[in-house]
Amino acid sequence: MELLEHLLNRRWILKAADKDLYYQARDGIAEIRKFATDKMGCQIIENSLLVKMEKIPAKPEIHMGINEFTSRTEYVFLCLILMYLEDKEPEEQFILSQLTEYISSNMPGRSVDWTVYTERRRLVKVLRFGVSQGMIRITDGSDDVFMDKEEGEVLYENTGASRYFMKNFARDIMNYQTPEDFMASDWFAMDEDRGKVRRHRVYKKLMFSMGMYREGNQDEDFEYLKYYGRRLADDLEQTFDCQLHIHKSSAFLILGDDCRMGTVFPGNNVVADIILLFCDEVQQNVHSESMIREQGEAVILDEISFERLLSSIQQKYGSGFTKKYRVMTKGDFIKDITGELEIWGMIVRNQPERTVSILAAAGKMSAGFPKQFVSELNTTGEAEDE
Repeated sequence: MELLEHLLNRRWILKAADKDLYYQARDGIAEIRKFATDKMGCQIIENSLLVKMEKIPAKPEIHMGINEFTSRTEYVFLCLILMYLEDKEPEEQFILSQLTEYISSNMPGRSVDWTVYTERRRLVKVLRFGVSQGMIRITDGSDDVFMDKEEGEVLYENTGASRYFMKNFARDIMNYQTPEDFMASDWFAMDEDRGKVRRHRVYKKLMFSMGMYREGNQDEDFEYLKYYGRRLADDLEQTFDCQLHIHKSSAFLILGDDCRMGTVFPGNNVVADIILLFCDEVQQNVHSESMIREQGEAVILDEISFERLLSSIQQKYGSGFTKKYRVMTKGDFIKDITGELEIWGMIVRNQPERTVSILAAAGKMSAGFPKQFVSELNTTGEAEDE
């Protein structure tokens, strides 16, 4: 279902941005809704502005933030902008100074000084995100002027799509105290059908995460997969170009070449190459029994051993990397690749115990340089940039 892949691969389909695809989605909405709602428990929103699938994960993971944002302040700015746009009609215009005044008046916990470059840069980053998502558009001016000086002015137009950016909750969320309160709220209306809720969670874990893992001996989601895995595999493989691999304590959805469902690993970049080399090193150590898999198929290392493993990969293959990673210090290399491994669901860090769990996903794929090339690297210490 190509239309279903489009909705899984993007936030929404805006009529103003892609009119042909928007009408295709509306024409095929019945078939899309049947899979999205029945199998995944994902609500479909359709109106004169857009078609959207509410992709709420079974559990939050480190890769699920907004990649463009690097601080909490940017998320706060986004929420305030959404509040500001809530009172604006579609195609209604506003100037940047009106928005900055609103943010200054409603910023929780502290004041905002727009003479500070960092504050202006963060706001511009959030506004550019809003433009890229189709929630606002620039009618006149440039945000670069505001970036340089706080008096800079820009004329924006509200598209109306911002009202559908956030999830609508069935209950008042003002009394929620923890992230778990939000996760539980997704199932308030479905307590009477535990089987349906469980099916939705399993589909979401398979489709929105790098892998699905057994969490303890009484994991009802993995037990569901154990008994109904063949049915799920048939359903997913008939809908998408993919294969479902189910192991003793883990399961993975492997996408085919013709599947365009979200971001996939490996990508065509040097970071993916380094992670594949990491996977290969781990697999070799497991096969030689230098590393021992625990009951849940994970390999658990103390932080020092884990960092030593990454350092050895840089030392052994670094001359074959692009310039950025060739000249990177050992500390920066370890920090950068550790973050990427977390994002891709290859590892989980346990900071209180100062250990790193290498998950079963690292055993699903690997890559390596030809032996002759590795020998040449170690001899010459040089390689061409890619």
